Amino acid sequence: MNLIEQSLGALARSIPGATRVFHEHKLDFCCGGKHSLQDAAAERGIDAQPIVERLGVLLSQATREARDWRTVPAAVLIEHILFRFHDRHREQLPELTRLARRVEQVHGDRPDCPTGLADHLTAMQHELESHMQKEEQVLFPMLARGQASALQGPVTVLRNEHDQHGEALQRLEALTDDITLPRGACNTWRALYTGLAALREDLMEHIHLENNILFEGLNAAPAESEAAHG
Repeated sequence: MNLIEQSLGALARSIPGATRVFHEHKLDFCCGGKHSLQDAAAERGIDAQPIVERLGVLLSQATREARDWRTVPAAVLIEHILFRFHDRHREQLPELTRLARRVEQVHGDRPDCPTGLADHLTAMQHELESHMQKEEQVLFPMLARGQASALQGPVTVLRNEHDQHGEALQRLEALTDDITLPRGACNTWRALYTGLAALREDLMEHIHLENNILFEGLNAAPAESEAAHG
């Protein structure tokens, strides 16, 4: 199939480096991963052809050393998600909230100050913590016990919460002019926006690995199990 016709999720799964290209063009490959590249680019009002060309270069450069998360056992992917994203988010959000609170206190009289950002980050932290605990206490242990066929309901709930996390990122972008530093920003402001950009990239990658790889693997698991016992 032509790259332009493939879904963003499929491209993100199969081409190392594709997610960075999507970040640059603000294409939502995590919550919007089922949309084709062509449709997603059209919705953004941008030309898809240069993106296709960059993806083609990345595809030709891909080496066997690149980690293909589709090929590893679910337990390995879960361990990666826990260490790389769950632990990381728990470090990121309290510090970002502290920095945001400081910027709002010192620069609240400036029209470009991200007023309300600290409260929004606090809300994001609470929602994300609740979400991660559901995965750690329910989803991941059931997967470890081989109970994938019983997880369709919980996965639907978690996918919906991923959509809410995506909406929270959009609100974050609206509060920060798409995480764009204003002129004369102090060092605290700069550190805050650097951290926000990392949070956005990490959270989108986190959601992508779960929506497009881990959860898709659950959909295939019952059929594979039946085939094995057929």
